[in-house]
This record gives sequence, C-alpha cells and structure tokens, in this order.
Amino acid sequence: MNIRLLLTTIILFAIGQQNSNACTNYLITKGASADGSTMISYNADSHVLYGELYHWSAQKWPAGTMMDIYEWDTGKKLGQIPQAAETYNVVGNSNEHQVSIGETTYGGRKELHHQDGAIMDYGSLIYIALQRSKTAREAIKTMTDLVEKYGYYSEGESFSIADKNEVWIMEMIGKGQGQKGAVWVAVRIPDGYVSAHANQARITTFEYQKKNKWDDKDAMSFNSKDVIKFAREKKYFSGKDKDFSFSDTYAPVDFGGARFCEMRVYSMFHVVNKAVNENAAYWEYVKGNIKHDDPNGYASNRLPLYIKPDRKVSVHDMMMFMRDHLEGTPLDMSKDIGAGPFHLPYRWRPLTWKVDGKTYCNERATATQQTGFTFVAQMRSWLPDGIGGIIWWGVDDPSGTVYMPFYTSMLSVPDNFAVGNGSMMEWSETSGFWIFNQVENFAYSAWDRIHPDVEAAQMKLEKVFLAEIPSIDDKAKSILENEGKEAAVKFVTTYSQDAAEKTFKTWKSLYAQLFMKYMDGNIKTKQEIKPGYKMANPEVKQPGYGENWYRKIVEETGNQFEVK
Repeated sequence: MNIRLLLTTIILFAIGQQNSNACTNYLITKGASADGSTMISYNADSHVLYGELYHWSAQKWPAGTMMDIYEWDTGKKLGQIPQAAETYNVVGNSNEHQVSIGETTYGGRKELHHQDGAIMDYGSLIYIALQRSKTAREAIKTMTDLVEKYGYYSEGESFSIADKNEVWIMEMIGKGQGQKGAVWVAVRIPDGYVSAHANQARITTFEYQKKNKWDDKDAMSFNSKDVIKFAREKKYFSGKDKDFSFSDTYAPVDFGGARFCEMRVYSMFHVVNKAVNENAAYWEYVKGNIKHDDPNGYASNRLPLYIKPDRKVSVHDMMMFMRDHLEGTPLDMSKDIGAGPFHLPYRWRPLTWKVDGKTYCNERATATQQTGFTFVAQMRSWLPDGIGGIIWWGVDDPSGTVYMPFYTSMLSVPDNFAVGNGSMMEWSETSGFWIFNQVENFAYSAWDRIHPDVEAAQMKLEKVFLAEIPSIDDKAKSILENEGKEAAVKFVTTYSQDAAEKTFKTWKSLYAQLFMKYMDGNIKTKQEIKPGYKMANPEVKQPGYGENWYRKIVEETGNQFEVK
C-alpha cells in the first residue's frame, strides 16, 4: 500500500474511534460577516473524542488505487472505494481551496438508521469531500454521489458546507433496511444571513428541484429526487408537496430536540438579532414547550432556519459564540444551585436524572466540558486560495481553549497537536489536548476564581493572533507574487507552526502558575524578599465559599455547625 494512503487509512481509523454526535455549528455568510469572509464553526463534542489536528497532503494517485473506509464512530472497516486521481491538502475540517465542513448528528427516525451493505458514514463523507472538492457545491455533490453509489451507513446528519463565496446547510438521513442510499436536502443560506444547527434537523420547507442545477449560480437548494416521494411511500407525509417539511417529517422535534439542541441555536440567534431575543414564542419553544398549530401537525413555534443579524459578525464573535453557557438568559448555568459555591456553568453527565420518580434535566449549552476539538473556519474570497483559508482551531472546552490560526494550505501540523501524540487513554507530556485539559479541569474546581486568569491568558494570545493576521497575509501575498506559491505556503506553514508552539508553551507555564496560586483552596500572591530576609512567604487569602453558600449550608443543617 502507498505510504500516504496507509497514513490516510490510519487517520480515518483514529477518527473512527470517536463519537462526535453532540456538536454545535454556526454559519455566517459574506454579507453577514465583519470583513466579508464566510465562516462556519464547530464544537466536536464527545466524552471519548481526543483532540488532534487531522491532515492529508495533496497528492496525485495512480489509476486503480483503492482507499479503505472506516466508520467515524467505531473504527469498524466498512469497505473500499476507488481513490480519486487527485486529492487536495486538508487541515482539520478545511482544505487548501477554502472548502470547510462541519456536522451535527440529529438521529431522526430510528427505522432509517443504517442499511446492510452501506459503507459511507458521515465522517468519511466529510473528509473524502474535503480531499476532492474545490467548492461547497462540489462537496455536496461528492457526498451525495458517494451515498447514492455506496449506501449511507449513519444516522440522520446535518452538515455545514462552505467555501469562500457560499454557505450551505445539508441534511441527510438513510432509507433504512431494504433500500440503498439516503434522502437529503441542501439549502443555501442567503447572503447577509446567519444560520446554525445543533443535533436537531432544521430544514423545513424548501423549493423542490426535479433536477439539481449544479452550475446555476442562483441556485438556492438541491435535493435528492425522491426526498418527498420516499416520505409518502413510508406513510410519513400525505400533504401537498409545497407543504413538505424535511425536519418535521424525518426528525420531528421533541422536548430534547428543543431544550438540548435548538437552545444552542437560540444562544447565538438571540445575541445577534433583537427580534429573536424579544420573541416569547421562540423562548418557549427552546425551553421545550412545542406548539403544533400547523395544519400538517408540524411544530409551529420553532426557530427559523436563518436570520438576518442586526450587526456584522467578526471572527472573535464566533469564538465567543462557541463559549456560551446561556449567559444573559433565565437558564444561565452559573446561577442555580447546581453551579455550586464557585458558580460553575457546567453539569456532569448524565443529561437527565430522576428524583422521586420524576425526570429532570441539566441544561446543554454550546460550551461543554467534553469537547475534543473546536474551530472557526474562515474563508476569504479576496485572497488567493493558498493564503485565503484559515481554520482557527483549538482543543478541549472552548471556554478554556485558544483558537490558533492555521492556514489551510499548511504542509504539516504542529507536533503538539498531531495525530498520534497521545490518545484518550495514553498520556503525553507534549500533547496540547492534555495540557488544555489540565488547565480547564483545574479551573472547574473553583471556577469564578481560576477561570478569569485562564480567560485573561486566552484573550491575550487570541488578540495577538488576530492582530498579526493582516500583516501575515500581506507578507504571504507578496511572497506568492514574487517567489511563487510554494514559497508562500512554506511561509504560512511556519507561521502556523509557531503560533501552535507559542500557545502550547504558554499553557504549560499557565498550568504551573495556576496550580501554585490556587492549590488547597487558597489564593497565594508572590511577595518580594525584604532586606535582611533570606525568603518571603506568599500572601495567603482564604475566601472560603462566600456568604450565599454558607447561608445555604445553615438553611439545610440548622445549628449543626453553630459555634457556641
């Protein structure tokens, strides 16, 4: 086997060990962004997902080359397909031509999950499409052609698919046993609008295409030819074609779909659009109070697929969207008793629990402790492909990560974040994933004391990176024009590597400083050695738990701890 094909197989197998079916995506069109770029973001959330930066080098393949397909979630080998004659450089979930893809799994009707003989799972679709596509449309066609030819192995899936000009959301679900392939629909987000999805299918009605016009620049939707016909055959739908809703048919929203999933869509929408924030019906919907006033029985108070923001969205805005814990809403996770004395905006799983026979839930915010990796992909049409694409990428919980700028043409990935440097059950002192987890898990122990220090270090680095990019772009463009693409790509590779190394070293030092400062429940401040002394003990503060928490203890225990 060709060595590069072997490496590709190994990486796909490593990806297959993960289960990233609880993720969040935000989508920004050119007209909605502060600088005219398109953007998609992705928190890859799973308790067993090890954060590492995938990479496939561009290559031309001999005729007859085959590639192995492994399921994303289990690592199970599903089969083989012919390799393309040429594949493109891929860094994480973006490629050298500024195509980026994210995903969230919504599941949908269980009888449509998996089909015997199918070999294309959603993870393979993403990374194969990135290796083979120069535009978002090409990626959509590649993914749907593969599913039609080789069958769809996974559950219902939403994809964010974007290039430097267009942003699309595609939703797909298999046909279950006895039929091959999947039904699907892709909708282009109108320029000037933003969208989102988070483990709940979101495309409702759309303009059905009898034949997809892939080359029509004005096309706003594509679909499988049997997307409505199949629903009729299965007795899922009996209304008029114009009223057909993909989401309400193949993945009807329930309490969990609204409260745990659509709530994350709302957490971005309500920040950028005042009308959404003031719409009581939307708030009731995302709390799980779903109305069914529609003649077809569909949910009638649900959020729109896309909205027009009141202000332009920046890269930094996107980073902050990914760090949301429902702040500014009545469900702010730092406010109730579950947050503990240090106002921790996280809840350990399970997501639901019972007391006296009644079922209750924790909130499921955008930022969560079990993120493996997270990114904001930025595609910029005013720059050549070799330097136009940046994937702002980090590991672990986005609240504690640093989004590092990696140009999507970079030739190699940083050692600290490379595939194979540690794993979920293999410690590595040089692993970025493990040092970020060390810092963030320590911060969980006394959140409102420790996390501000983490955030200060995070913002300092990201501010530097954001400020550097324009000059790096200019230098890379100059090198491209005067020395050629190879030299320009080498230059941005070096910059990306340096950014990663700087981040890793900063976080190693940060962990040491935080541990010394906050260990044992104290807050210690270093003191200067006074003349005549050979040492200086640190100043020690012991703030305890705070009056409000002490009051809760007294309310629960009465005079048990009273000093007399």
